[in-house]
Amino acid sequence: MDVGDAEADPDSGAFTVVCQGRWLVARFAAPQRLLSWAPHRPGYQRGACVAWLEVRNRDLGLDVDPAALLADRLRAEGLGDAVGLMTSTRLADHCRASVRRGGSTVRCLVTVGLGNAERVGSRRPGAAAGSGFGTVNLLCHVDRTLTDAAMLEAVSVATAARTTAILEAGYRPAGAGGPVTGTGTDCIVIVCPADTASGTTPEPYAGLHTAVGEAIGAAVLEATRQGVAGWLARQGADAQTGAAAPHHPCRTGRETRKTAKQSTMLDSRHK
Repeated sequence: MDVGDAEADPDSGAFTVVCQGRWLVARFAAPQRLLSWAPHRPGYQRGACVAWLEVRNRDLGLDVDPAALLADRLRAEGLGDAVGLMTSTRLADHCRASVRRGGSTVRCLVTVGLGNAERVGSRRPGAAAGSGFGTVNLLCHVDRTLTDAAMLEAVSVATAARTTAILEAGYRPAGAGGPVTGTGTDCIVIVCPADTASGTTPEPYAGLHTAVGEAIGAAVLEATRQGVAGWLARQGADAQTGAAAPHHPCRTGRETRKTAKQSTMLDSRHK
């Protein structure tokens, strides 16, 4: 991807964000550790890039392997080493938040689509085969190196925050049986520096009782709230809850800054 022709946000902190055409790319200046269940390069990885591909229903015919499609597109853009995500929601509507707690800074970048939303513990009839696909894909960067266990704990906290933000919106599509909690294709990418600073050791914990965990939760909660509000606004009034469409605070992906004083892919069934 030729980022030279795109406008990168200069205020992105730990990573540079470029949104161009059907790509949203977050690049890090130094190697990072990454943990996710992304369709491209899942699990524990080392790298310096996370990339989203925006797809259309027509891209995913019955004879198309979504993972292979994503891998091919990434390689064609020179992004083969990136952790790769895929969504049909508009990448231009990405949202960001930055939170600092107790010396730890966490930055979150998220894209939100709830067209195939589900409520945990049930499956909505037709959701996987519906026409309004989307997903909640988020990158959560912690500025401190984490142990393997702490990265797993970070996934847990980020998941709880994302789910809370979605539940707060009260979105109830037909057949859900209650407010939805996510979609069938959501993905979270936890990122932290690959190397510890001189004289320091990796953080062993990232739970709710830690400053790192607090910052993760606050950043993911804020960014996801913005993304959900924006998605609902683009759908018009929320007929399921009777609420007016909320104001969208992040059409351009502008980062929301908060300090300590304040605050995938479509799988083969989704065609």
